[in-house]
Amino acid sequence: MVRKARIRLSSSDYKKLEEICEELKAIAIKTGVKMNGPVPLPTKRLRIPVLKTPCGEGTATWDRWELRIHKRLIDIDAEERVMRQIMRIRVPEEVFVSIELM
Repeated sequence: MVRKARIRLSSSDYKKLEEICEELKAIAIKTGVKMNGPVPLPTKRLRIPVLKTPCGEGTATWDRWELRIHKRLIDIDAEERVMRQIMRIRVPEEVFVSIELM
């Protein structure tokens, strides 16, 4: 029985997240292993309303800032040569990767 690796990716920059997913997909195609994903998980939206005037005087006008955290889930067969190639991928600072062997 082949072990599986579950790769969770999250980032606030979805373009860099998609680039990493494409690299993982290319590795799976090149090595011929079975891969499921990338499955888009629900985007977490962190909203912060901020009063525009720093002193609090005047009308209550608000700026609404939002940070979106995009997530992807990939299941791939955990063969040794595949895992070595995955470990060599250059990951940008904005992208967080966690690999869990099942």
